Amino acid sequence: MLVIGGGNAGISLAAKLRRDGCRDVAVVDPRDTHHYRPLLSYVASGMATLDDLRRPERDVVPDGVRWYRDEVTGVDPQASHVRLASGQVLHGTDVVVCPGSQVDWDAVPGAEAAMATPAAATSYLPELAAKTWTMLSSLTSGTAVFAVCDRHVPCGPVALKPLLTLADHWRRTGVLDAIDIRLVHEGDALVGQERADRELRAAARRFGVDVRMRTRVESVDPQRRVVRVSGPDGPDEVHYDAFYLAPPHRAPAWIAGSGLATAASDGFVAVDPYTLQHVEHPTVWGLGDAADVRTPPSGGALRKQVPVVAHNIAARRTGAPMRRYEGYTVAPVTTDRRRLLLGEFDRDGTPDPTFRFPDLVRPRRSLLAFDRYLEPAVYWHRLLKGKVS
Repeated sequence: MLVIGGGNAGISLAAKLRRDGCRDVAVVDPRDTHHYRPLLSYVASGMATLDDLRRPERDVVPDGVRWYRDEVTGVDPQASHVRLASGQVLHGTDVVVCPGSQVDWDAVPGAEAAMATPAAATSYLPELAAKTWTMLSSLTSGTAVFAVCDRHVPCGPVALKPLLTLADHWRRTGVLDAIDIRLVHEGDALVGQERADRELRAAARRFGVDVRMRTRVESVDPQRRVVRVSGPDGPDEVHYDAFYLAPPHRAPAWIAGSGLATAASDGFVAVDPYTLQHVEHPTVWGLGDAADVRTPPSGGALRKQVPVVAHNIAARRTGAPMRRYEGYTVAPVTTDRRRLLLGEFDRDGTPDPTFRFPDLVRPRRSLLAFDRYLEPAVYWHRLLKGKVS
């Protein structure tokens, strides 16, 4: 069994397969550091540090799993061969593709150059998350522009955490009235669940945020500190003193180059969104941010995807019925520095709460404490150990 990717999806699945009795599991990933990425938004909000979310990769690879510390350059899906940058070719009876997605700087000209200036940052890269807090918390007047793209952004609603926690910080320090906060959002909704969307819009109104929906960031001019956008009212230029971007993402190029994508999957692994089996190659599977599963990507979605893939790999071999993934995803978003709501829904936007009581869409202090402090422990000690069902 070959698992491409050593992040949340790959490690959780490898551990689950081992717990289910699979004796021969290998993970391919070149990174030597594992990140619990949901904490990056808290780093950007001044509520966590990078040390809180980092572990050596060798410490999270499950016992009995071989780790190939190398980059994948291509996959032969018919032969189940995986080519590595070193020239080595690996073979797996089944190949699971879950390398995650990458920031697509080319999709927003000027954005990468802007990140090299003091006035722009993002929480979607570890090296820039701490800069986000430093840049925004030191702002005492001017215009702060938050831009959220809607192109394969992992857990896009979480990009609102820095906005709403920083707005609360500015209120507490007495400078909120001197800061013009603008949110440029490419989507139709802040989050794909109606009640959660209403709560987040209400939080934005309380802080005086100017929200512009269905508005796309076309380019950034870092010299002039201008964001060029297009929306229902046509093109516009928005000046900024501080600029936060949740950037578009893309899948690794070798996925399309290996014939694992289709025209409809936009370069991502083309899988049956219910079984997570590749639409053309039955021994290839996909999950996580690199797979087109027809639901907003999120780390929390893996809690449902991992057991489905683990079960269906065995079911394919034995002829047993396959399990279905109904598109569960989750959006934990702070509404200020004390409270958080949890939007859980399926690919149709229908609420899909883990617990019926209490109401997790209602912002609560206990939910923020859970998301910030307890959930990381669950991640390190349960999810990465394959303890999902």
